Amino acid sequence: MPSNRVGLGPPPRQRTGKAVSIIGSGPSGLACAQQLNHAGHTVTVFEKADRIGGLLRYGIPDFKLEKWVLDRRLDLMRQEGIQFKTGINVGIDMPASNLTASEAVVICTGATVPRDLPIPGRDLKGVHFAMDFLTHQNRLTAGEEPAALDQPMISAKGQHVIVIGGGDTGSDCIGTSIRQRAKSVTNFELFPKPSVDRTDDQPWPFWPVKLRTSSSHEEGCERQWGILTKAFIGDGDRVVKLTTVDVEFVTDGQGRTEMREVDDSVRQWPADLVLLAMGFTGPEPGAVVTDCGLKLDDRGNIQTDRNYMSNVPGIFAAGDANRGQSLIVWAISEGREAARCVDAYLMGTTVLPSKGGIDLPKN
Repeated sequence: MPSNRVGLGPPPRQRTGKAVSIIGSGPSGLACAQQLNHAGHTVTVFEKADRIGGLLRYGIPDFKLEKWVLDRRLDLMRQEGIQFKTGINVGIDMPASNLTASEAVVICTGATVPRDLPIPGRDLKGVHFAMDFLTHQNRLTAGEEPAALDQPMISAKGQHVIVIGGGDTGSDCIGTSIRQRAKSVTNFELFPKPSVDRTDDQPWPFWPVKLRTSSSHEEGCERQWGILTKAFIGDGDRVVKLTTVDVEFVTDGQGRTEMREVDDSVRQWPADLVLLAMGFTGPEPGAVVTDCGLKLDDRGNIQTDRNYMSNVPGIFAAGDANRGQSLIVWAISEGREAARCVDAYLMGTTVLPSKGGIDLPKN
């Protein structure tokens, strides 16, 4: 019988003869691969980038996650028998139909489509998506030469930097800009400043919406709350400043909340580099989604049932591609849960651990 242990070590003593392809090598893909390998299946992970790791490698700065930690885990996974193939964008470089040797496919491509800000001046040079900025720096930190990168140099050095978006990605942009010796770093958040403590309307165990300050904020950043960017202003083809207005959120008599602009609150800010860190809208609609004929839900994510299976039998989805943008811990959890459902789909039963509440498929 395949081993049901969850630790790291040599390859399973016995293989099931079943092959699984995992598309995407981020946290959900790696978690799913490891569990399925422990169950005795032959696992191959496909990654469109030139290195394995997805968000862990290219999205998170080294000052938060040093890449030797990731590489150490990947080396162990290779020793356990997991195969990795890079530089292959399934659905574009290779059709999904080529995965005929696999009895199951798990899509863990993440939510990679960034939310844009379509306002006047958006096409000016110096306005970038946050992930382009972070990926650029991570590749430089990894030792790649600037001339080898497939995009123009993005640097905060000596620049007035404005980061639009107050989440983790925005925080990473702040810390990276400070390390690049930006002249100033300002962070815009659309919503009002939350309270420091948990409020009465958010009792435990609900997740409290309260003020959170990261190490990047502490390193030197001006934070602005309740502010809406209205236009980017350029000198020639480059951004040099932007216009904002203050906003407030008002609840009407029926409990509906709407955003209103505050009168006489228009301001202009110097801006040489603007980073859009407003979240992501879902997985890329083309590529493997189109190639496999997968259905999307009303939020643009891959639609799955309680067993993480898509509308196509044998094709599963996990992580941000399935649930929408979220935390890495959720991606890992989904990858492990999806692995359990794939194992049950292939074998009729499973010994892989679960957090509970999953209806396993029946043969």
